[in-house]
Amino acid sequence: MNIAKLMKQAQQMQAGLAAKQEKLAIQVVDASVGGGKVKVIATCAGDVLSIKIDPSVIDPADAEFLEELVLKGVQEALAKGKNQAAAEMKKLTGGLNIPGM
Repeated sequence: MNIAKLMKQAQQMQAGLAAKQEKLAIQVVDASVGGGKVKVIATCAGDVLSIKIDPSVIDPADAEFLEELVLKGVQEALAKGKNQAAAEMKKLTGGLNIPGM
């Protein structure tokens, strides 16, 4: 077992993980709910970039319905991003569970 070689491999893996995290921070996912009436775009890092709402679902008498659609859209977009990020990291780490990644 060559410790220097092992350390070099760990450094390469760390650099690869950092590069992947940077890429995921700008990679976008989208989610549509309510039959496409509410669309949310987010990054795999969990940042919501935009929310589009079809005017047909804007009913001042039923704001709760719209609130639920928006919340569901945001949750779905964030879940998609998180799942995509986890899948990409798993490919890079070979399935190793590395804390903080």
